[in-house]
Amino acid sequence: MINEIERSGTIRVGTVGANAERGWARDAHLNALRSLPQFKIAAVSARNQAQAQAAADHFGAARAFGNSLDMVSDPAIDLVVVTVKVPEHRAVVLAPLAAGKHVYCEWPLGRDIAEAQEMAAPVPPGVHAVVRLQGLLAPAIRAAAEFVKMGRIGKPLVLRVFGSAGAWGTAVPPHYAYLQQKSSGASLETIGGGHTLAAIEEIVGPYVEVDARNSILQKSVRITGTDETVERTCADHMFVLGKHDSSCVSMLEVVGGIPDRPALFDLQGETGWIRVRGTSPGTYQIAPLLLEASFPVDALPALAPQLSGPSANVAELYACLLRDAQSQQRTAPDFVRAVQLTRLLHAIDTASDDGRVIRPVDSTRFRTGCAGHS
Repeated sequence: MINEIERSGTIRVGTVGANAERGWARDAHLNALRSLPQFKIAAVSARNQAQAQAAADHFGAARAFGNSLDMVSDPAIDLVVVTVKVPEHRAVVLAPLAAGKHVYCEWPLGRDIAEAQEMAAPVPPGVHAVVRLQGLLAPAIRAAAEFVKMGRIGKPLVLRVFGSAGAWGTAVPPHYAYLQQKSSGASLETIGGGHTLAAIEEIVGPYVEVDARNSILQKSVRITGTDETVERTCADHMFVLGKHDSSCVSMLEVVGGIPDRPALFDLQGETGWIRVRGTSPGTYQIAPLLLEASFPVDALPALAPQLSGPSANVAELYACLLRDAQSQQRTAPDFVRAVQLTRLLHAIDTASDDGRVIRPVDSTRFRTGCAGHS
């Protein structure tokens, strides 16, 4: 399979959790894959055969599977894309890894550190296991990280970051109900916080100290279109104060249920400043981003100019995965990076619960390295 990718330059994709009506696979992955001729959507799977066939018709896939494990064992699939809910990740990630297939899994990788480590451990040599931290491939984030590395603002001193996460407001649609439960692994902290923390570390380096206050401001959440409410057990507001290995200090705030405030990333250095701001509401992995600086900034290159928002960044990550598979490099955010970020989130939780400063482990700096386009 790996040699076939190197020879043909084509990756045959099987998508777990495809849905013709809604979902991340339809809203982001489909357009991203269609923009990249090197990828072929070969198969999809869903909860039953009828849903799978509807998704296959919508995605243009040749094959439909009502059982995901049947699809991941198909020899005509090179890359398994996992877009199901976080509690279901483990089973559909371990199976293709055991079959020697490349895996692209949504973030968060697992519900906790133990699950993330279990999935990261069995990645065979030559197999690429990528996690969807696609915000790291956003041109503005990539350029900001490179400017800091080049010393364009001198030593980074102070970073202030804001992000909003709409799925944690006072009312949510039924398919967002599970996001209100901390045990699901998919929460404001891990999604809105996790993606943003990854971008912060990409630019100013790993956290070496964290203090935090994660709060539940709205405990009862109304489910729209019904008379139901659910009790929220995850935070809907996140404050993180940190120090980084670059000596930069940072403040992060992620607010749930704010639909009209774009993200803002404001970095002050010794000799200049860099600002990344969203052009629409949403956190860094979703919203289109604008880069500003105290020095002239050239127009940012875009892999697929016809795409915007989530699809554009996802396309960048797919292209990075393709280059890695063809060259046997390791530049895309992978399962090792996912474990490191999961540990950081655990440290932030502990700091919030205990009311003390925590020194996270695994403070190795990871960089995506996917700056070029092919």
